[in-house]
Amino acid sequence: MTEGAAESSTPAPCPPRRPHDGGSRRPRHRHFSPTRELAPGRATQIWIADVDAQELSLVHTDDDLLLEAPNWTPDGAALVLNGDGAAWRLELATSALSRIPIEVPPLNNDHVIHPDGDTLLLSAMDGHLYRVALGGGPAQRLTHDDARAHFLHGVSPDGTTLACVEIADRDFADPGRLALMDIDGGNRRLLHTGDGHVDGPEFDPSGEWIYLNTEAFTREPGHAQLARIRPDGTGFERLLDTPRVDRFPHVSPDGRRATYLSFPAGTLGHPADLAVEIRAVDLGAWDEPLLHIALSGGQGSLNVDSWAPDGRRFAFVAYPSAGEEGARVVARR
Repeated sequence: MTEGAAESSTPAPCPPRRPHDGGSRRPRHRHFSPTRELAPGRATQIWIADVDAQELSLVHTDDDLLLEAPNWTPDGAALVLNGDGAAWRLELATSALSRIPIEVPPLNNDHVIHPDGDTLLLSAMDGHLYRVALGGGPAQRLTHDDARAHFLHGVSPDGTTLACVEIADRDFADPGRLALMDIDGGNRRLLHTGDGHVDGPEFDPSGEWIYLNTEAFTREPGHAQLARIRPDGTGFERLLDTPRVDRFPHVSPDGRRATYLSFPAGTLGHPADLAVEIRAVDLGAWDEPLLHIALSGGQGSLNVDSWAPDGRRFAFVAYPSAGEEGARVVARR
């Protein structure tokens, strides 16, 4: 591996916990945060990064609606995002934004598109997972255990298995665990990843690995690092060892590249409206960015897989203040 990359290592004892959804420590509770809104003076900017061309393109700006977590549709025509508890579709050819008519409780920013290209898999603010037609309509609830909260991040390439973060007893002061379940919500099983909090579990295109971020390898509170594990629970390994807080690895559809979101050292959770970085890398060269982007963002910027079907471009969201540059390339290779 290249310098800075990490070989397999032993998970450390769990440090004091920080909450699942970002920000500073807070007391134990069993309630979800309210639907996010733009902070005063900030705007939503949706960007497309082209790794081959080493360029950024601003495709949509909204001064009123906070949009988060883009998924790229399999036909390449649109992005699916969440905002104000709803799902939205952004047509890339025209920048037209429309609400997807879904009959489901308010959504959070953890959602994926099923490999069939016609189904949207969702996490709602009631702690349950749902599936619905990509064009909208009534939703089917997939989880039924009210004692646990679920946050969906991945679906296997064959469309049969979901990967999510599970919070026992809906107690957000406890660490999230990596859970797999069948597409209908059955056959739930936990994969052991040590005592540290887990987030962002996502299958790679081969289905042989689940990529995630974890606090299992450090005693420093909130120090998330990139890792991967096989779906059978073997091969758990750290991918990168840095002083920064690295989260949400996403492997491109062709399996050649990955993106991840990097927060300043000492960040607890994945809070909003910080000076953060997105790094695009060749898979296996995690510390050698092909494209290094600075942006104003964090929460909502890159929570879910946002790669285009071509494996060359990806989408992300910035939230700049008035007069502030939303995103810029700071390094190219």
